Amino acid sequence: MALDVATLAEAQALVGRLGPSCDFYKVGLELFAAEGPTVVRWLRSEGKRVFVDLKLHDIPNTVRGAARSVARLGASLLTVHASGGTEMMAAAVAGAAEGAAEGGAGCDILGVTVLTSMDAGGVEEAWGRQQVVVQGEVERLAGLVVAAGAAGIVCSGHEAAGVRARYGERLGLLVPGIRLAGGATHDQRRVMTPAAAAAAGARWLILGRAVTGAADPVAAMGEVRAALVATGLAGPAQVG
Repeated sequence: MALDVATLAEAQALVGRLGPSCDFYKVGLELFAAEGPTVVRWLRSEGKRVFVDLKLHDIPNTVRGAARSVARLGASLLTVHASGGTEMMAAAVAGAAEGAAEGGAGCDILGVTVLTSMDAGGVEEAWGRQQVVVQGEVERLAGLVVAAGAAGIVCSGHEAAGVRARYGERLGLLVPGIRLAGGATHDQRRVMTPAAAAAAGARWLILGRAVTGAADPVAAMGEVRAALVATGLAGPAQVG
């Protein structure tokens, strides 16, 4: 579950409302910038797993140190931008291992490929490329993630099946932009339902406004789990 809130108090209220229906939470840039390591430590004290979604992109030494610090907090997942290159991602993997050895939990590094808010036109504009095929870009960046020894990638559900076919089980796929059937897409361009993303090969599903914006978030989370159970996919995908 994405804790897309601005304060620790708001995060605590949402976690309390969801109760045992969710045990894996994403701490993104807004909340981490406001509350820092405190929110990660609090979630861990509540027995929750934590995905720290900072999308690091800097020189290798800086990223290594940041990954070490995040892993030391006990985070399970940390994101870096795959476009930072193999050396940078390998440094993140090394830093995460160092942080785990210093008392943290095992922290897997995930490479962010193409943001789900972007389409081919957005990639062409940002990267100065012409005639971009998003699937091809995602698979190309996934190859860098493999070379760096990272655990997986972040991609939309639309690219998941192609990545899974090309790289098999070597990469764990984390899929954001999850929306319930008929739900609003908000600022996401490449969205997918939970069952469809899991069927495409996702290991982790990130839910946000589809649940937090619902009149009854607990019921919305139950709807997600029921959809996965109905398609026989409750096991492969971890919902957070």
